[in-house]
Amino acid sequence: MAAASNGNTNSDTYKKIPNIKFTKLFINGDFVDSISGKTFVTIDPRTEEVIAKIAEGAKEDVDLAVKAARQAFDHGSWPRMPACERGKIMNKFADLIDENLEELAALETIDTGKVFSFETNVDIPSISKEVRYFAGAADKIHGRTLKLSSESQGYTLLEPIGVVGHVIPWNFPSTMFTLKCSPALAAGCTMVVKPAEQAPLPALYLAHLAKLAGIPNGVINVVPGFGAIAGAAIASHMDIDCVSFTGSTEVGRLIMHAAAASNLKTVSLELGGKSPLVIFDDANIDQAADLALFGSIANKGEICVCSSRVFVQEGIYNEVVKKVVEKAKTWVVGDPFDPSTTQGPQVDKKQYERVLSYIDHGKREGASLIFGGKPCGEKGYYIEPTIFVNVTDDMLIAKDEIFGPVMALMKFKTVEEAITRANATTYGLAAGIVTNDLNIANRVSRSIRAGVIWINSYHSFDSGCPIGGYKMSGFGVDHGIEAMGKFLQTKSVVTPIYNSPWL
Repeated sequence: MAAASNGNTNSDTYKKIPNIKFTKLFINGDFVDSISGKTFVTIDPRTEEVIAKIAEGAKEDVDLAVKAARQAFDHGSWPRMPACERGKIMNKFADLIDENLEELAALETIDTGKVFSFETNVDIPSISKEVRYFAGAADKIHGRTLKLSSESQGYTLLEPIGVVGHVIPWNFPSTMFTLKCSPALAAGCTMVVKPAEQAPLPALYLAHLAKLAGIPNGVINVVPGFGAIAGAAIASHMDIDCVSFTGSTEVGRLIMHAAAASNLKTVSLELGGKSPLVIFDDANIDQAADLALFGSIANKGEICVCSSRVFVQEGIYNEVVKKVVEKAKTWVVGDPFDPSTTQGPQVDKKQYERVLSYIDHGKREGASLIFGGKPCGEKGYYIEPTIFVNVTDDMLIAKDEIFGPVMALMKFKTVEEAITRANATTYGLAAGIVTNDLNIANRVSRSIRAGVIWINSYHSFDSGCPIGGYKMSGFGVDHGIEAMGKFLQTKSVVTPIYNSPWL
């Protein structure tokens, strides 16, 4: 494994970071201080230094944001304008994202440790595509004409559900902002966004760009703060009609309880995962090793769908293990602004220590650490890519979502065994299959209980492809036209008909 320099860089890319002034709450189209005047700090995971002080939102601030969103929904122009006009404004928003691509990428890199080159080439371009996808869907929301058995005629209306609370995670802050907001905007909803306290800057900058695009005041409000305070206030608010959350299963349960105890608002949850990648004997060794490493370690393993359980059929197991280690040795851990870097730091000290504790668990439980597993660099939250073999299904590293660069490699014999072990988890978010046998691909993809199955690929996200969860990975989908469903209410309208020649 190679190592790049850690810490600050003097490269031109670092100069693309916007002047950090977007550190207040964004309510009703303005950046405002929190009512309490409290702030919290956001930390650069590369250097462990403070980036900025952020206004800390609390219940009173959420109340103000919801009031603005409710006014914008009940009396404002956004739900009432022609849907094609909403689409035009959303396309302008996407244009501004593209125009400020490097600024957004730089903000996300200093806030989360994500690799800058990946941000500029993949992540940020994908979020403008997400906005454009739903901009195009805005004027294609249709109800149905109903065939009724009585002397009546009926039709359905799909109406915006109202004020939406979005609670988004820290691992993909810009992606999650647009993933949640875009279908809600297209549907005609207004919203309050609570970004993760570890990475609040991208959401605030995106709210600023949304206003510049012409999205009216009050439609998008952003309240940074802590989950137990600001997030809880959103989940329990009596004037929020829907909550969309991405994060841990533990917090998902709390949100469901709060929603039920308040106004029975609808809830959409995209929660944890412990996704399997199943590699069969007929797989190409190079491709399989690439997918195993990318699926498990990409974005330093801070991806809910990462393939942290890699099952390899016994006929090629030793070859795959050898090849994965060879490829891991070329993985460059270091400053995410360095163009040669493959992996940046974990998002914060808490996550850094959590990952290291799971690596210790793996060693204590008897798994064999064959690569990496140690902190990396003199400062920052860097951890080497970590590969375990001799892992059993009952070990913590095979059961728990670690959210770090840790891969568990396991051997299997038969297709039946692979299916059984792939499903032996409380989660069901994603899975990967590597095979050249169409019959195996079809059988296994239909047998694994997960929301998305990637065949001979991994992390193949697309705006048009819905992704949701089975079991404790939650319910409701993101991406695709189906994602709009959670932000729309179905209303039936029935009128009598008299002396009709037909029913």
